[in-house]
Amino acid sequence: MIEKLIFATGNKDKVREIKEILGAYCKNIVTMKEEGVDIDIEETGSSFEENALIKARAVWKKTGHLVMSDDSGLEIDYLNKEPGIYSSRYMGEDTSYHEKNKNLIDRLRGVPDEKRTARFVCAVAAIFPDGSEKVVRGVMEGRIGYEEIGENGFGYDPIFILPKYGKTTAELSPEIKNSQSHRGKALRAMEAEIEKYADSYGK
Repeated sequence: MIEKLIFATGNKDKVREIKEILGAYCKNIVTMKEEGVDIDIEETGSSFEENALIKARAVWKKTGHLVMSDDSGLEIDYLNKEPGIYSSRYMGEDTSYHEKNKNLIDRLRGVPDEKRTARFVCAVAAIFPDGSEKVVRGVMEGRIGYEEIGENGFGYDPIFILPKYGKTTAELSPEIKNSQSHRGKALRAMEAEIEKYADSYGK
């Protein structure tokens, strides 16, 4: 059992999901702010993986504990994989997602279903107390719709359709969405790495 895992985020919803998946291996899972780490981290990487590692390394240097971080976003094939790693900053950080979604739909006007392919990507990085690093990726494939639909999600969820269900991720229940989500897939992939470390940690 690992004593503490610090997640480099201020998002408590992410931490709740992590606790559900990794709680069996870690006694205490906290955000960086709960750990007293209040630093601005500039995401200068050119990929989701690089940005996740940048955040994890910054917090690990301050704490030395097991640290995890994620970086995620939406890639739209027709738009050369925009907004990609700039998903949260697309059109400016203070721009509402309603405006961002409208802009993307407008840019895809006239584009048929088969060319509206897109995916949510999540990279999760972990840095262990011994300094070793591991990065995994989770992907949820879908396509972009023609309007915002659904109230359950946030961000780009109302325009992202999962063909398997014929609905946007904002229309799905949290249980179904989490079972399919890019972050859930990445966290489950990381689970095996955390389990291996926890086994060795306890010896």
